[in-house]
Amino acid sequence: MRLLLNTLLLLAMTNVFAQNSLTGLVLDNSTNEKLAFTNIYLSDLEKGTVTDENGNFNLENLPSGNYKLVISILGYETKSININIPNLQYIEIRLEASAIEMEDIIISTPFHKLQSENVMKVERAAVEDLNASGAVNLTEGISNIAGVESVTTGLSIGKPVIRGLSSNRVLVYTQGVRLENQQFGSEHGLGVSSSGIESVEVIKGPASLLYGSDALGGVLYLNPEKFAPQGSSSGDISGNYYSNTQGFNTGAGYKASENNFKFLFRGSLTEHSDYDTKDYRVTNTRFTEQDFKAGIGYQANTFKTEFRYNMNNSKLGIPEEIGVQSTLKTPLLPYQNITNHVFSSKSTVFFNNSKLDINLGYIYNDRKEFEDEHHHHDEDEEAHEEHEEEEHEDEDHHDEDHDEDHETLVPSLQMKLKTANYDVKYTLPEFGKFETIVGIQGMNQENTNYGEEQLIPDATTNDFGVMATSHIHFEAIDIQLGARYDNRNISVVSGLNRDFNSFNGALGFKTDIFKNLTARVNFASGFRAPNLAELTSDGIHHGSNRYEVGNADLNNEQNFQTDIALEFKNEHVEFFVNGFYNKVNDYIYLSPNGNTIDDTPVFDYIQNDAKLYGGEVGVHIHPHPIHWLHIESSFETVTGKQANDDYLPLIPANSLSNVLRVEFERPWLKKAYTFVKLASTFNQNNVSTFETSADGYNLLSAGLGGSFNLFKNEATLSISGTNLTNKTYINHLSRLKPDGIFNMGRNINIGLKYQL
Repeated sequence: MRLLLNTLLLLAMTNVFAQNSLTGLVLDNSTNEKLAFTNIYLSDLEKGTVTDENGNFNLENLPSGNYKLVISILGYETKSININIPNLQYIEIRLEASAIEMEDIIISTPFHKLQSENVMKVERAAVEDLNASGAVNLTEGISNIAGVESVTTGLSIGKPVIRGLSSNRVLVYTQGVRLENQQFGSEHGLGVSSSGIESVEVIKGPASLLYGSDALGGVLYLNPEKFAPQGSSSGDISGNYYSNTQGFNTGAGYKASENNFKFLFRGSLTEHSDYDTKDYRVTNTRFTEQDFKAGIGYQANTFKTEFRYNMNNSKLGIPEEIGVQSTLKTPLLPYQNITNHVFSSKSTVFFNNSKLDINLGYIYNDRKEFEDEHHHHDEDEEAHEEHEEEEHEDEDHHDEDHDEDHETLVPSLQMKLKTANYDVKYTLPEFGKFETIVGIQGMNQENTNYGEEQLIPDATTNDFGVMATSHIHFEAIDIQLGARYDNRNISVVSGLNRDFNSFNGALGFKTDIFKNLTARVNFASGFRAPNLAELTSDGIHHGSNRYEVGNADLNNEQNFQTDIALEFKNEHVEFFVNGFYNKVNDYIYLSPNGNTIDDTPVFDYIQNDAKLYGGEVGVHIHPHPIHWLHIESSFETVTGKQANDDYLPLIPANSLSNVLRVEFERPWLKKAYTFVKLASTFNQNNVSTFETSADGYNLLSAGLGGSFNLFKNEATLSISGTNLTNKTYINHLSRLKPDGIFNMGRNINIGLKYQL
């Protein structure tokens, strides 16, 4: 690895080509109107500008090579052009008017194309839009994306579910590196704040070709906010208030770019009390979160690099039963205290017609869990009992004293997970119609216990993978194919040592059947090695009230999925239908063996083949010429079964979403909108042996927002309401469902962002 880094630095210093520039003009193709303030972006270089009032632009200090130029402005189709520098020095670009929203480059796929050019279907959503819809946090926000749900424990803890698969079957990427934060636990959340996240991309289906083990079910890819354009700076402050939890989120950020250097930083603070339902507050769903993100970048000639850091500290209450009714925000016992540090670097060396990308990451996760009985050993037990009696006399004093009591606690459970990973890819020079990428990926991970209890043992995990993938562009069809080999070694201090190996591949086709009708067909395999909990568990899992016994002989989960997607677009309507069939061999799950230990039922980890199938269908109507009107409707369904026809657990219910959205502008109000949404979730009767069925429900939401000038700077105001009828309901994927505890009631969110 040291040799690789030295080579990178040497290339950065010696591959200094002549500086080049690109100038151009952007026009409306029908009217020849010069388009001012159009976004011009070189995605490979992460460098951009905007056109001036006459539609002209200029990009300087460009290295020689082949690049993708992306041109976008609201009200026009986004355009992607392959260019060669320095062969091209001036370009005239004509855009077609369109009511379709602007497209963005998809980062989670290797060739970084617009979604309209992609062979693989990827869902993308801007975090700003998710927040404007009333989402309290990132977990709730991603549940608005078609085919994505969340397994939740209250409001603060949620795990993404992609087409019925969750936990270690869904890989999360942040800052360009895989996020490792002991996500094997069903009561472990993402540990990532939406602050400083620009957009979310979702690969629905096996992505082991690109990401290795744990991407069997799909990938949730979090794109950090971009640096400021060269020669510019900006800052902002923001605040959000949530009526249901009497909670708030505040944040501030600043970024600047000058010459070859650029930097940014952003901080946020979040606090929520127990969420409210029509009948009660759900005790200990309160939480607090502090988040800080920073980045620095450097670019010169044929080399660019950036380093990013994220620190996230969360104190999350673990709800157990309905008890004290309070609007205080400090978690009660039991609670989690989680600190996550993510260090990442992303570097690229550009050659004449090829490039080398090197992504490095280090994640330090410190997870502590506190329970009632684990007080500091020198604490006087009699004084503690007397203190508890006082707590029951006054609920407010209960919460205030709890803050002080936290200082005397020692964690019942403390695990530190240290993960170093690398991802090195080389993009070969284009050969005819072939774009090809080869690469290696790897990970070293150490889990160490420090608490009084042990959930999983001390262990070391090492991954290594090698892959190759090609995109072939013909006039009538695009083809993408690839292959990969992976090895994972898990070494446990108790003596267990297992190796897991897998070959995987993918093949996809994209073609325009008619002028406005695009078809995509993808075949892909994926795998997941058993995690430490599945291999080594031997003890009571208090969160689920069962004694879990691991199985050291578990095999890889291996799957094969077929995807078919059809998409129709014209000036009036967009329509899509996606279908999938996913066969999973050796699916790992828990099953009771009929015994009990300490009056707790014993569950074994066993394997059986499984299958999942379903899809999404939707329509978006934006009639011409009233393009300010948007009517959107989408339906999603998934069914999961074992080979014996028993249903799989934690499969989301079928759902239907209908949205009416109006967009408009006034001289004093920009980017204004208002919407009404009705989300219908149907009965879930296809449940596993150990689940209960769930009733359907309808949730009504609405909101409005826009930007205006305030003290000569731009301010953005948003007001939204969710569950406006204050419906009492229980989502099938709520871990509080067995106790009959409702999900959150009516919530009004008011948000304000001010540009400095």
